[in-house]
Amino acid sequence: MPARDHLIVALDFPTAVDALVLVDRLEDQILWYKVGLELYLAAGPSIVESLRSRGFNVFVDLKLHDIPNTVAGAVRSLSTLGASFVTVHAAGGRPMLLAAAEAAAQSTHPPQLLAVTVLTSIDPQTLAETGVLDSPAGQVLRLGALAHAAGINGLVCSPQEVAQVRKTFGPESTLVVPGIRLATSAPDDQSRTATPSAALADGASYIVVGRPISQSANPAQAAANILDQIASADEQ
Repeated sequence: MPARDHLIVALDFPTAVDALVLVDRLEDQILWYKVGLELYLAAGPSIVESLRSRGFNVFVDLKLHDIPNTVAGAVRSLSTLGASFVTVHAAGGRPMLLAAAEAAAQSTHPPQLLAVTVLTSIDPQTLAETGVLDSPAGQVLRLGALAHAAGINGLVCSPQEVAQVRKTFGPESTLVVPGIRLATSAPDDQSRTATPSAALADGASYIVVGRPISQSANPAQAAANILDQIASADEQ
């Protein structure tokens, strides 16, 4: 795929105005944008509709995690907006995942569901505090298998697990990888990170980049630099 097909820019802003300012600054470099919880709660479905009307693919990242009926209803609602990707938490369990998959499949414009495994901010100690004594990598594979068994072959994992996830679940899995940082970037609140080229070399289908672009003094140049890294990774 062309480099820009691999890059999803996270619009982690408190208002639609702020988000669309970044979209305008990035001009025609980007095909994919991620709308997360903060922006969706502030702007509502209209931000998804606005991005879609401009021709962008939209990843709605709300990490749905509730009883099966509620999650199925949320998936149906998001499907009407034309979202390309929608996230659910794999930790919600098999019945919830099955309900989400069925709701997506029955939609007129089905989104691809992505099952979130272990957040990139979680380190082994934090995971243990939740009662999971396995390593983050072990839990990622466990939850990935649960999602696949429910018919969801898209996963979200950190760069540190993506190579093993790709090996385990094969070429047909869509692997979306946040926690991307440049070699010179601060990790911020992320614990398990990698560079764009490393994540793609290990098997990521898409990488999600937020602050290294949105908080740059020159977001368009920052995006161009990342696209260059992606293109170099594709050539290897």
